[in-house]
Amino acid sequence: MWFEGKMGKVLSKKFFVVPVFGLALGLSACTPKIDVHGYIPVASEIAAITPGQDTPESVLARLGEPTTRGAPGSDTWYYVTSRVKRVAFLAPREIERQILAITFAGNRVSAVNHFGLEDGRIIDLNRNVTVTDGRRLTFFEQLLGNLGNFSAEQFLGG
Repeated sequence: MWFEGKMGKVLSKKFFVVPVFGLALGLSACTPKIDVHGYIPVASEIAAITPGQDTPESVLARLGEPTTRGAPGSDTWYYVTSRVKRVAFLAPREIERQILAITFAGNRVSAVNHFGLEDGRIIDLNRNVTVTDGRRLTFFEQLLGNLGNFSAEQFLGG
């Protein structure tokens, strides 16, 4: 009798603790995670850059290496940072983006521009489509296209 009473209490505690633990674990999977990518200099460092006076070397010494440089032939450096929010199985969503663009004319800074997420546009770089040049054949054209191209000699080996 003592064993049944003690075991009953232990089982009732287990049946209470396991669902509560499972619920807490499930809810913790839904907490958002924020990923921060890139680097943008501090506002005081950016304010110290003077168009017409600073050179690429002085900008490099003051701000560090840029995230990326413009296309060949373009004298623009970009410092980019973004924050991406991830929640459980949902698609990640970018919640903040800052871009600092420093343009050079010759060997001097000509412009310092700030861009945010609201200034951007979505560009689909990968459409997952392979474009093939040439004629597109229908199913029946493919099926019947080779009817006259074979002879009995090719099949009989003669």
